[in-house]
This record gives sequence, structure tokens and C-alpha cells, in this order.
Amino acid sequence: MAVKERVGMVVSDKMNKTVVVAVENRSPHPKYGKIVVRTKRYKAHDEENKCKEGDRVRIQETRPLSKTKRWIVAEILNQASD
Repeated sequence: MAVKERVGMVVSDKMNKTVVVAVENRSPHPKYGKIVVRTKRYKAHDEENKCKEGDRVRIQETRPLSKTKRWIVAEILNQASD
């Protein structure tokens, strides 16, 4: 079975060992053809608290870690420039 992966931006790192990752989905409107951007937010496990707000990360689906957390940070693609 394939592992689900998403690439998104860290929008919150205020929780301990958890980050909120916003994933954008761009697709054309079925009737009008205009590109529609839909954003979904996932809570992801970040064991070492390495991720900061603005980082681009790859997240991977895993077993439920808490009530709302079902993803882990697989890798940090781009660090946010401060």
C-alpha cells in the first residue's frame, strides 16, 4: 500500500512536538476553468521541534498519534529565512 505524502507550509509551531501544515490544492473549476486554490490544514508530529513557521515540509501519513494528529514531518524541504 502506498504511503500518502503531502508538501505544504508550516503555519503554526506553537505546540510542543506538533506543527500545523497548510497544503494548497490548485485545480480548475469544473465549469468555468478558473484555477481554484483550496487549502487544507494538517497537524503533523515534529519530534525534535525543528520546524519553524514558514518552512516548506513534506508530511507523511501514519497511525493516529492523538485525537487530531495523523501525520509526521518526513523532511524539511526549505528553511524559512529570518
